[in-house]
Amino acid sequence: MTVFPSAKTLLAAVLLTGTATHQALALDEVSYGTNWLAQAEHGGFYQAVADGTYEKYGLKVTIAPGGPQAANDALLISGKIDFYMGGTLKGFDYVKEGIPLINVASIFQKDPQILVAHPDQGIDTFADLAKLETIYMGKDGYVTYFEWMKKNFEGFSDAQFKPYTFNPPPFIVDPKSAQQGYLTSEPYEIENQAGWAPKVFLLADEGWTPYSTMITTSKALVEENPDLVQRFVDASIEGWYNYLYGDNAAANELIKKDNPEMTDGQLAYSLAKMKEYGIVDSGDTEEKGIGCMTDAHFKEFFDTLASIDVVEASLDYKQSYTTEFVCKGVGLDLKK
Repeated sequence: MTVFPSAKTLLAAVLLTGTATHQALALDEVSYGTNWLAQAEHGGFYQAVADGTYEKYGLKVTIAPGGPQAANDALLISGKIDFYMGGTLKGFDYVKEGIPLINVASIFQKDPQILVAHPDQGIDTFADLAKLETIYMGKDGYVTYFEWMKKNFEGFSDAQFKPYTFNPPPFIVDPKSAQQGYLTSEPYEIENQAGWAPKVFLLADEGWTPYSTMITTSKALVEENPDLVQRFVDASIEGWYNYLYGDNAAANELIKKDNPEMTDGQLAYSLAKMKEYGIVDSGDTEEKGIGCMTDAHFKEFFDTLASIDVVEASLDYKQSYTTEFVCKGVGLDLKK
């Protein structure tokens, strides 16, 4: 005789199955703080939110945009966020100051830092910038890459330095000047204001080689939950491949939602320059995948900094990073 379950038994089974399914689909909630307002330079992270890549890896990710009043690195130090968009120099500072943070991936293989010059002043090479009377730059650049410029190229001097106020008109009206900038933003703004495109010199292509736009987290999280760190790194890498080479419309909408002043023109320009100059995908990433970091690359840049007395040669810089989570070829199949 066939025995049929009662309605109550069926309902209990459905509820139990639903609970198990919900538990199986529960996502780990993590947060990633960027270093500035939402922009194309953050696009892969927004892409991984928009297209469900983070969810595929069992993550629910909140992006906390940076900005003039934000202090997302401090939030990471205090444990208020899980990951932060750090950098090589910051990593060395953390080691020097005994702050237990560590870089686990580098999205930008090249730092987008540039110097720009007027197009009609005979400035054809990076070394030619030494001929100019004025170079507008911020104080951080003055004490780091300008020291490197003075050591490695003839003619640069402190007399050229003038503070950069992050406003291009002083450069635009002075043909005998250069100005610092970001590959993906200042040239676009200068052309919009002046009607001409400046000459662009990417410091990374001249020998200034820090990693940039990194994934930084606490050493405690790396030690206690390396699986979570690996999933966030892998999903972010896939997000970057999809943003660079796939349909990024939904990600750009999220960027504009977080930063209403962002325009489609700026987004398109930034993406094109990142691809043209190999900011994200070049060098080691071509075979080992986006996000790759190597000991050799870190040593080269650390030696550069030590040679200009920006860091002490005795600093244990290897404590600032780990290559455990990268260079595994994740996402290479997504490149189109």
